[in-house]
Amino acid sequence: MTSLDRRLPAGFLAEALRADARAGLTASPKSLPPKWFYDAQGSALFDKITELPEYYPTRVEREILHATAAQIAGQTGARTLIELGSGSSDKTRVLLDALRAAGTLRCYVPVDVSEPALVAAGDALSAEYPGLDVRAVVSDFEEHLGLPADGDAPAPRLVAFLGSTIGNLVPEQRAAFLARVRSGLRPGDFFLLGTDLVKDTTTLVAAYDDASGITAEFNKNVLAVLNAELGADFDRDAFEHVAVWDAGAEWIEMRLRSLTAQTVQVPGIGLTVSFAAGEEMRTEVSAKFRRDGVTAELAAAGFAMQSWWTDAAGQFGLSLSVPA
Repeated sequence: MTSLDRRLPAGFLAEALRADARAGLTASPKSLPPKWFYDAQGSALFDKITELPEYYPTRVEREILHATAAQIAGQTGARTLIELGSGSSDKTRVLLDALRAAGTLRCYVPVDVSEPALVAAGDALSAEYPGLDVRAVVSDFEEHLGLPADGDAPAPRLVAFLGSTIGNLVPEQRAAFLARVRSGLRPGDFFLLGTDLVKDTTTLVAAYDDASGITAEFNKNVLAVLNAELGADFDRDAFEHVAVWDAGAEWIEMRLRSLTAQTVQVPGIGLTVSFAAGEEMRTEVSAKFRRDGVTAELAAAGFAMQSWWTDAAGQFGLSLSVPA
């Protein structure tokens, strides 16, 4: 059984895109949030990225989940699994299988901004897990978290935020996000967080600048979104993909560099935007973490970390925490 709960007000995404584009394109330096990569084409490109040899995070996190899922199920006894930014719910099946094997699984709550992705994933999971109560929530986890209200899903609940998506938030945003998650949890609930870890620069940069150019195409897709949704006239060929490691902030920055001096019209927000030759616009940060830092950020939001797992090479971290 699948239900759909639309938490976003009518026109929310369109207005959010206009606001983000207006703020980012008039800022100095210019920037756009990474959430706008993900139209249908962007989502398909990201799926390709996760299969690239250079892009280790998805592969390594899945390995950790396979190794620890039974332990996570035993520790949590979760009857409800809530996944923020669920997408295709691919890795989720590892947790669902473990919770089902433990005999506790009753309800799955995927939360995502994309209604088509939620419907497709919900239908597939309902078929794969007969009797599972799938309660899909259309929400933007940065602003409308989408956690079920008390009593709306069987406790204890396990909230999962995987893929190191938290790295796309700058520290102030991370603190606010973690505080919102904490405020939605009750004693007996758990929080499972995936975090990509600091490692050698060569490995990090290659993961965001692959030899086949898929990440470059993905990066430029944000321009296609602005063209489609705001009537802009960005020429994607007039920009090149850039990925750099900021050692001070300990994050990867993806940028788009203007190859020439150019002017772009964005009629959907009444803007004319000028780019100098060589000017760079930031489209994503992807923060990398250390265990001590993850522990401290969770503690500041009111969590106590109970377990910490990594792969053998220490590339990626998975933590299980409880409300402190």
